[in-house]
Amino acid sequence: MNDASRDPNFRNALIAAISTPIFLGIAPIFGKQAILAGADPFTVAAFRTVIAVVLLWVVYALFLRRALFIYPAGLLGCVVVGLVNGIGSLFYYGGLQYLDASMVQLVNGMYLVFALLLSRIGGEAFDRRTLFRVGLALMALLLLTITGNKPLNFFGVGLMLGSALMFAGTVVLSQYVLYEMPPTTATLYILSTMAVVVVMAWAAVGQPLTGATLEASIAPIFILGITTAISRLAMFSSVSVFGSLRTAIIAIAEIGVALVLAFFFLGDRLTPPQVAGVLVLLGSIMLIRAGDLRPTGVNLYGMLVRDMASVQFQRIAFHRAFGKPEHDNEAGVMGIITTGEMEMIRQMMGADTKPVDPLPMFKNTVISGQDLTAYLDSLNAPTRPTRPDRPSE
Repeated sequence: MNDASRDPNFRNALIAAISTPIFLGIAPIFGKQAILAGADPFTVAAFRTVIAVVLLWVVYALFLRRALFIYPAGLLGCVVVGLVNGIGSLFYYGGLQYLDASMVQLVNGMYLVFALLLSRIGGEAFDRRTLFRVGLALMALLLLTITGNKPLNFFGVGLMLGSALMFAGTVVLSQYVLYEMPPTTATLYILSTMAVVVVMAWAAVGQPLTGATLEASIAPIFILGITTAISRLAMFSSVSVFGSLRTAIIAIAEIGVALVLAFFFLGDRLTPPQVAGVLVLLGSIMLIRAGDLRPTGVNLYGMLVRDMASVQFQRIAFHRAFGKPEHDNEAGVMGIITTGEMEMIRQMMGADTKPVDPLPMFKNTVISGQDLTAYLDSLNAPTRPTRPDRPSE
């Protein structure tokens, strides 16, 4: 057993990764039961998300108050991820209205291919293996959608493809947010943003529940809310340790969970060609390597934090130029920045000796680890004395 496996954080993340497909696979079963009971998709999406958020806020307020703290850049990142995930959930339950639960989960499995494509858009080049893998996934989708026992609603398939794209965006973007934030905090604010999105959609186009419909659908919706909270906590905990691709590969096992549950609880059946499509899809998934979604190219979250740091550095410089001495320790940082340090910061932020630009940092500037190391070394380096009879260089 290696050292990593002895780490409690590693073991917890492994448990979370294994739990993710189980709770994700439960979603289409209870969601379909709620829709069959008479609830419309927007109501199911809104009610289950609100239940999940309320449960999380209550648990955090009682036992995890430290996880409630979040800084502005982190909150903005969570809002972006929650917005994407909220739109995806509307697509998901919309597709569940038109398709069987097993078909929903099979088509939704395309999110792994979309995640790979999003990673390539972020800066990685395509290779033949990638194109072959995408071709297999498209062939599997074709077998799954046109060889069933009953006519397939292609509008529902389109909704599920939209859901797969949004879920892929959620997994990939969440990795950037989780660089600087605990998964418990990220889950709370991502789900809270999701709740705002789906409740607004439900208020606009959702249908009010009658007493009979509410009585028949409230149990599966409530269970769905619990599994939503747990699945998101598990998924983001896994992403924070294993990264987006490894989590996505493990989470794709939700297809098997959904197929088994749909077979026993909803009576869904697949034709032999659709079984072949499942095998082709699994083959496409198994061809994905662990490094295929390693973040490359532009780090949007890093750019956001960098630009906010730029604003803070400018505030420090303004205070140094115009502030009063009695305010030097304001905000806990003003009194510890020396003139030499400000000069190093000015150089790192891309400024030059020309007239001062109020926003000196270019949008494509990235501070490398070598630059940071050189800056820290320069703080401890001895200064060379200047001879009195010799001008300074």
